[in-house]
Amino acid sequence: MSQKQPDYILILYYSRTGGTAELARHVARGVAGDGRFEARLRTVPPVSTETEQTLPPIPEAGAVYCSKADLAGAAGLALGSPTRFGNMAAPMKHFWDTTADLWMQHALVDKPAAVFCSSSTQHGGQESTLLTMMVPLLHHGMLLTGVPYSERALHETRDGGSPYGASHVSHGDANSVLSAHEQTIAETLGARLARITGALVK
Repeated sequence: MSQKQPDYILILYYSRTGGTAELARHVARGVAGDGRFEARLRTVPPVSTETEQTLPPIPEAGAVYCSKADLAGAAGLALGSPTRFGNMAAPMKHFWDTTADLWMQHALVDKPAAVFCSSSTQHGGQESTLLTMMVPLLHHGMLLTGVPYSERALHETRDGGSPYGASHVSHGDANSVLSAHEQTIAETLGARLARITGALVK
């Protein structure tokens, strides 16, 4: 009897002002458009300098918190975070710091992954954030994919988007919306992740 193949791609993100969450939804749209996988949106809880801060088991709004079972059971992963001094945000880093057991089990080896991020300024460290987000995924043995220059929007964008992954520039506006190019690049990333994941699962 053959083992059941994973049927979802995990879109795991942290977002404070909504930009990264909106990117996650467009990546999910790209994944879902492929037709082979559910796009499962998950987030991580905030971290605080306050000791023993009690958080509700489910956030009041947005995606539910990611479990390690969500991560281990995914066929592929899209990982998103706002930039924090050219690196992923502390809550996302904290989550990955708890995954040593999955690393020891080789639970993520050979699974495809992609990354995305947002920043308030044009030169706010997006590319270094995307690159440093890849590091724990490489340690887990994941296979990284980005956005190829065959995507026309990557040539035309004056906002976010890079070959390393999708991104959004809010220009300091917490209520900013993704540009058309940012939306397209995020959906292209999701679709490519699904296509590669499907080929590997098959």
